[in-house]
Amino acid sequence: MLRHSFAALVLALSAAAVPAQAEWSEEELRELVLETIRSNPEIVMEAVAILQEREEAAQAEQAKDILSQQRVLLETDPNAPVLGNPDGDVTVIEFFDYNCPYCKRAGEEVTALIEEDSNVRIVYREWPILGEGSVVASRAALASRAQGKYEEFHTALMTAKGRLDEKSVFKIAKSAGLDVDQLRTDMEAPEIDEHIATSHRLAQSLGFSGTPSFVIGDELVPGMVQLPTLIDMVEAARDQS
Repeated sequence: MLRHSFAALVLALSAAAVPAQAEWSEEELRELVLETIRSNPEIVMEAVAILQEREEAAQAEQAKDILSQQRVLLETDPNAPVLGNPDGDVTVIEFFDYNCPYCKRAGEEVTALIEEDSNVRIVYREWPILGEGSVVASRAALASRAQGKYEEFHTALMTAKGRLDEKSVFKIAKSAGLDVDQLRTDMEAPEIDEHIATSHRLAQSLGFSGTPSFVIGDELVPGMVQLPTLIDMVEAARDQS
């Protein structure tokens, strides 16, 4: 299908050079395409660019539909941690991994956003994709909710130096005042599995391929975002609501 679309597009771009014909055989089409390319090599790049634009537009439209379908879950999942103003009028959803250096930088920007805008709520989607240490960190962070210390522990993990592993995660947990034995038990709770599985499913359906990634209003934002851009996007979402 893609080969025929590309061939048809190449021919369409060079219609003046191709004799009119109602239908081409496979062999005739192939020869016409090859001859057109030989005579007009720049058409190939033009056709590739057009096909890429069409594919990106189709993916964006699909992601928009999925965002519409999943918005309630993204914004109000009771199994997702919320920081900032729980009753804020704009919700920012962040997918992140504690071992992602860009997430650590983005975390500083999100913290600054909370300080800058008292009417924004942040929904965190723990999305551990960078190895076993990330999985341990996410499970421990989610489990810390049972002790009422998610915010403190999340911040401690985000600001920790070096790559997190099981040993460092529990060391940080102890320093944050958590009961580590209770934490280990709570890490096996089914809601921990559910949160991480939902994060994977949502990220995949929205077309995210790495961390950090954000959902702000109707915008899907993969990658690092600095405070001025976050503020602008939050204001745009606020104006749309």
